[in-house]
Amino acid sequence: MSTEANAPSPSPSAGEEKPGRITLVAALNALEGAALALGGVYMLVMGLLGRPDSPQQAEMGGLTLVALGLIPLFAARGLLLRRSWSRGPALITQLMALPVAWTLLRSQGALIPAGIVLAVVAVTGLVLLVDPATTRALGIRGPRATPDA
Repeated sequence: MSTEANAPSPSPSAGEEKPGRITLVAALNALEGAALALGGVYMLVMGLLGRPDSPQQAEMGGLTLVALGLIPLFAARGLLLRRSWSRGPALITQLMALPVAWTLLRSQGALIPAGIVLAVVAVTGLVLLVDPATTRALGIRGPRATPDA
């Protein structure tokens, strides 16, 4: 195990400007994380003070949503600080949002516009995260070319 693998990713030099796409994708991740965390807090409060069918299920669902909301929030902070590790959790968040958006789109009423918004946010986030300029700004290098033996 080399020490290079454990070393933190180099921070950008003070002279380098952060691309606007990183700020945008960080904002999208923070928005998703905040929505998950707020939904979880709401479920917790309603599980404790309301009259749910199953208080234990409401409380566990609330705690799960709060925990899941922390992942994109940490990823958003990492993106703003241009840490290469933050792209993975941000990508996973966007990929997980797509089936949720699909489910909302197949429902009825006010959930359809919510599904449209979530789908647009997730696809926009994915496009921004895989953009080569974002990858370079985060200090992520592509696969190294190996000479044929």
